[in-house]
Amino acid sequence: MQTKIVKLDPVKIDAAKIKEAAAVVDAGGLMAFPTETVYGIACRVETISLAKLDNIKCRKASPSGGRSLDKYYTLHIGKPADVEKYVPAIGLRARKLIKNGWPGPLTIVFELAERDIEQQQKIFKSEVFVKLYRDNSIGIRCPDNAIAAMLLQTTKEPVVAPSANVTGQPPATNANHVLAHFLGQIDLLLDGGPCKYKKSSTVVKIGKKGLEVLRVGVYSQEELEAMSEIKFLFVCTGNTCRSPMARGIFSKNLAEKLQCEVDYLDKMGYKVFSAGVMNMAGQPASAEAIAACAAKGIDIKAHKSKTLTRQLVEESDFIFAMTRMHCEQVTALCLEAADKCVLLAGNKEIPDPIGQPQEVFNDCAGLIEEAVRERIGELVI
Repeated sequence: MQTKIVKLDPVKIDAAKIKEAAAVVDAGGLMAFPTETVYGIACRVETISLAKLDNIKCRKASPSGGRSLDKYYTLHIGKPADVEKYVPAIGLRARKLIKNGWPGPLTIVFELAERDIEQQQKIFKSEVFVKLYRDNSIGIRCPDNAIAAMLLQTTKEPVVAPSANVTGQPPATNANHVLAHFLGQIDLLLDGGPCKYKKSSTVVKIGKKGLEVLRVGVYSQEELEAMSEIKFLFVCTGNTCRSPMARGIFSKNLAEKLQCEVDYLDKMGYKVFSAGVMNMAGQPASAEAIAACAAKGIDIKAHKSKTLTRQLVEESDFIFAMTRMHCEQVTALCLEAADKCVLLAGNKEIPDPIGQPQEVFNDCAGLIEEAVRERIGELVI
């Protein structure tokens, strides 16, 4: 086999050459291309094509050749939105990680519920499904490289793209490295120059039990934790009754959904805050609010009020306000927050119980609890 070498300018990409490369992949051939991490070998997810890929990847790795049966290739996509085709229900932390990490040097292994796996089985051909999904999970990468993105958006079939090296050898980070491994073994090479990072992508598994780094790469564990952290913010007037109660009740119910202790929420990647639109920082929760929560097994005695700030608004992923006035004051601080700030109780406001008897506080806590349970029921974890 003769390997065709096609040079590309990553700034001004020749679309015709990309189309030619995509046609090679769709026809069942093998071709190498650059990503921001290392060069990869694009291969259509189809039995015969994958067998050829196995053969060249592992020809020196074992006496019999072929790829180990417990090793799966990673699906590559051209744009983040394409993940929806393969993962029907994306959890909050995974979605945040996609937002912050894609396109980029990050491979995400998604855990799928049984019902979603059954749905995907009906969508994809059997040979495609069994090659992509394993143990109710799928690994997906979205490279941050213009050549890679255009190629993956041009191919008509699902594509996997392991690093362009023989198993056990260092990955190729430029075209010459690819040729040293595979000259005469692949149909085509897109030479887009040296790779940016020159190291493999980080591989992370994310699901209900949290985040687990499976392979160290460009991103560290600490960076991934920060990139996927979800922050909830509850807003009222003085931050001494409604929003502290909401924070406590929400934390309890969220922990139940995650099947963990409330004190473990931070480690699970979820943080819950509350604040008030009035400048009353440092005040304790009212005695009535403390009692109303205590009746539900929730301790908010350590609460100290915070004043709502632009930074708090910007950093939060979900903002739940008690009244429309609170929503307006949130968006007055940050106009972009309009899409993430809503009334906690749907279309209803939760009235201020301040100065009222304990029974009113108890009723308010009941309204908050009902609203919180509905909101948590809407969350995909």
